[in-house]
Amino acid sequence: MTVQELDEFRRSLRRFIEREVMPFERRPMDLAARENIQHKARAAGFWLLDVPESLGGQGLGLAGMAVFWHEISRTTVVPSRDHSLFGPVTGPILQSLTGDLKQRYLDPVLAGEKVACFAQTEPDAGSDPASMRTRAERKGGRYVLNGVKRFITHADKADFAQVMAVTDATQGARGGISCFLVDMDTPGVRISAKHQTMMGDAPCEIVFEDAEVPAGNMVGKEGGGFALAQRWLAEGRIRHGARACGVAERCLDLALDYTQQRKTFGETLSERQGVQWMLADCFTELHAAKLMVRDAATKLEAGADARAETFMVKIFGDEMGFRVADRCLQLHGGIGLTNELPIEKFWRDQRSFMITEGPTEVLRTALAKLILRGAVS
Repeated sequence: MTVQELDEFRRSLRRFIEREVMPFERRPMDLAARENIQHKARAAGFWLLDVPESLGGQGLGLAGMAVFWHEISRTTVVPSRDHSLFGPVTGPILQSLTGDLKQRYLDPVLAGEKVACFAQTEPDAGSDPASMRTRAERKGGRYVLNGVKRFITHADKADFAQVMAVTDATQGARGGISCFLVDMDTPGVRISAKHQTMMGDAPCEIVFEDAEVPAGNMVGKEGGGFALAQRWLAEGRIRHGARACGVAERCLDLALDYTQQRKTFGETLSERQGVQWMLADCFTELHAAKLMVRDAATKLEAGADARAETFMVKIFGDEMGFRVADRCLQLHGGIGLTNELPIEKFWRDQRSFMITEGPTEVLRTALAKLILRGAVS
């Protein structure tokens, strides 16, 4: 999409979100209302945006998806980790399926008949996949899985999981991890716990005890799982940055309105230099994050090595989104602490993103290693 097309897409999507979705920030959305929005999203062309045209989707590239993630994140109605309001969530792993696996897994997901989850994180290997303990041992025409996955979003609703498991412990992350599609009703697979979080969601713990999976359920080649996961995670880091921009923009809009209306000691808050500097800092950091998201998305979409850019966009974006939400909550005073405004929900979600899907400390270390190797220009 050209810059002009992206701008038009943003304007159209923003109108749709503000007209059809944001009103539900103040009232609950039942199933009928959700289906009505989905019907309108289909009609407006906002359905299956990231799915290739060959699979019946819109085939929107990463630059376009960054715009999409930005705009839907300006409201708390769309869950921070689930955009299925605009079509079933697939991702690069499922979209790579062909033949029998496509028919059994991808096609039902696209049809809304099945739901998938992604299972990589473990109790002792959250940010260090090389320490993964879940094993997949080949026995004839099957693999036997044993291990535990933790903090798996939507596992309790999923029909199957995209599971990363060690097939060759001597190779570690460089050729020793494979990806399997595991039906959740497979004997030996069970959800052992749900962790209620401050964000309002409840990711699960999945236990695999001698769970047998057909060898044909491996995605790609043996040992190729880590590369598949990295593509998922790289796109996810751009999603983090784009989401942070949407959150920051909405919080800043609310703060600008409030500080120009709220009077204390004979003047509006916006007339005070201390408040003006807070607003200026919010705007400056938001602008920088927007440029970083656009740069990272463009490079990754073009097939470039954009590891450094995706690390930076998640580090800066997640922290920026939290800082802006925090400042804007402070500017609103007591009303900012209530759920009458979406700021407190944005604040909680953004705080969580500095931990999930790659803690900022781990990404800083990974980025530093690239810098020290001279791999970043």
